[in-house]
Amino acid sequence: MDKIIQISSGKGPLECQFVAAKVLKVFLEEAKENAIEYEIIHREKGDENLTLKSATILLKGKKIENFLKNWLGSICWIGKSTFRKNHQRSNWFIGIFELENLEKTEFNPKDIQFQTARSQGSGGQNVNKVSTAVRATHLPTKFSVFVQDTRSQLENKKISIKRLEEKVQEMDLQKMEKQMQETWKNQTEVQRGNPTRTFKGTDFKKNEPDLTFKKKRNSLKNDLKNYKNELN
Repeated sequence: MDKIIQISSGKGPLECQFVAAKVLKVFLEEAKENAIEYEIIHREKGDENLTLKSATILLKGKKIENFLKNWLGSICWIGKSTFRKNHQRSNWFIGIFELENLEKTEFNPKDIQFQTARSQGSGGQNVNKVSTAVRATHLPTKFSVFVQDTRSQLENKKISIKRLEEKVQEMDLQKMEKQMQETWKNQTEVQRGNPTRTFKGTDFKKNEPDLTFKKKRNSLKNDLKNYKNELN
């Protein structure tokens, strides 16, 4: 199962772009822990270094549905601004959304039709008399390229396949950008309240309770010590 999701700071200020960059790192770490393959297919940098306006990620794996239940929606970070020290706000929100009904075009070299031709322009006898140039057409999309970069027909075929694949990828990227723009319009304001996940602190580490006896014993020792100091 494949899914494409977008992490977005929406129209939030620079602090939200900071949160988006931090959340992306945690998101990818957890995806890896859940044996989910990922590919960042689009990234829009933020207005400052190490910040992020949005990232679009392709996910592949069997556990995607359960994994995304803990992520899709609004994400809250509780902390003081790292850019405006005197700013009073402490709750910052970003959003994680699924891009639906977006299919990636499968590129198969077997779908390419080749035609050979003589190379055009100057280049001596080899160019004028031998059919080393290649016109390649990707039948599903009708994209076509003409390659005469080398004097080898085989090498020109390899180059044409690569260029056609790049054209198909560019077409998919344009579709994706259009979808992202529509999603952006629908989510211009990231929904606040009832966040799916909440983070605290600038390291964005998962806050897992430590229930070990050692920590509890140390806590009791500190309480006893403080109590004795109060008596004295």
